[in-house]
Amino acid sequence: MTRLLPDPSRISITRSRSLPTEGQLKRLQHLLVLMPESPGEELWHQLPHGDVLAALAWRRPAEATAPLRTHFPASGRAAATIGFLASHGHPFAVQTAVRKIAADVLADDPETLGIVVLGWDDETTLLMQSAAISTVLLGAFRMPSQKKKSPRPTRLRRLRIFSPAAGLDPKRLLAEADGNNLARWLTALPPNQLDAAGYRRAATQLSRREGWKMRFLDEKALARKGAGAFLAVSQGNASRDAGIIHLRYRPAKVSGRPPLALVGKGICFDTGGNNLKPFKSMLNMHEDMQGSAVALGTLLALSRLDYPHPVDCWLAITENRIGPSAYKSRDVVTAANGTSIEVIHTDAEGRMALADALALACVEAPTMIFDYATLTGSCVQALSSRYCGVFSNRPDLYPALKNAGRESGERVWGFPMDEDFDEALESKVADVAQCSANNDGDHILAARFLGRFVDPKTAWVHMDLSAGHHKGGLGLVPTAVTGFGVRYSLSVLVDHDLPGKLAGGKTA
Repeated sequence: MTRLLPDPSRISITRSRSLPTEGQLKRLQHLLVLMPESPGEELWHQLPHGDVLAALAWRRPAEATAPLRTHFPASGRAAATIGFLASHGHPFAVQTAVRKIAADVLADDPETLGIVVLGWDDETTLLMQSAAISTVLLGAFRMPSQKKKSPRPTRLRRLRIFSPAAGLDPKRLLAEADGNNLARWLTALPPNQLDAAGYRRAATQLSRREGWKMRFLDEKALARKGAGAFLAVSQGNASRDAGIIHLRYRPAKVSGRPPLALVGKGICFDTGGNNLKPFKSMLNMHEDMQGSAVALGTLLALSRLDYPHPVDCWLAITENRIGPSAYKSRDVVTAANGTSIEVIHTDAEGRMALADALALACVEAPTMIFDYATLTGSCVQALSSRYCGVFSNRPDLYPALKNAGRESGERVWGFPMDEDFDEALESKVADVAQCSANNDGDHILAARFLGRFVDPKTAWVHMDLSAGHHKGGLGLVPTAVTGFGVRYSLSVLVDHDLPGKLAGGKTA
């Protein structure tokens, strides 16, 4: 049977209060050092054999920006990679620079790695130490491979952080990495392996391992709930495996706060339906379930952090296929909340599947809903694949949402949600049109459409994952599949605690 889940990480992180000594160096296979671009002589003296390292650095051309690679002249001959970074920078820029330096370390595939950051204030040191740890955890992760000679598992088992900055939280960094790695792994699986049935098996295995409660709403159960929007998409599938997965995380100590709801688009493969996609547009459509993978990765990260509040996770899992039973333009269906929908374009299936998932999530009266979807090409056109779009029915959340993106290095941009956009979604035969035939501002129209299935009393944030795939990697992540959203969500939910502020009547 295909392995649907990655192996649990076996990398441990320890902290040493002082800078590395000669004796500690002998127990490392590699030492990563991050320093300012023009380090003073006093910084070199803080490292074992600093005079030798300084001499090597001074021989480099003045314009050289590549890391210094060498070995320490000591017993064991630990390898050294010394990266030189600008003193100031946006977190995303710092993370990108550190990731490129760490690539040299990961190519060496050490079993034990030390990390030293020298020459900056406490805040910058914390940023760089966290970036170095995170990018190593992400870069050491082996993505799924179907080759006869698959890449061997990474040897890295121990990270040792020397002179850790105040506030460094290894548990948080490990949780973020586990969540992102899970999201990337699932997204990269071939569509004949992570189909709807395979996804259900993976969620079952994960829920048992993590102690979550799980129920699966199959097509018959969804029909009883009137979920006609989801079923319109799934009816074209060759098999009857589609459904909505509902996972429940409950903390050990009872929390009085209503549950947070995470909702994810899980289109395991998208042909476009009767409005068939051309070849190149369909090629990577096994990644169209990345929203559900990010929701699942976020739930995993929150669980690993013992998040003190309940969380529900709703994953809308289906394919969008073409065939005699596939839904078609001008069909009219009714969603679980009673809203009738006129179908315009069968390749706008993501908002159909999400509509019922959102409506069902609202039945639980959550304090906040966060949904994730690789939803529209127009969001990529608006932002490129470097940013993600965010939308909310609470405009006063936008400053905090944008700040969380800046701080986490997963950058977002907030889009308008004015009511006059609804003019493009007017239908003569139903309550709402699925989309506009003109496609102008489709990312905004999609958000306005989804908003009809969210209880107005519930705060809602929608992420259009335009940065879900970025050639060459993005920020801390070295792969084209980015898993964008896990790290960002923890910033929103843990650092900024938006659900708590909403429950307390504060959003600023």
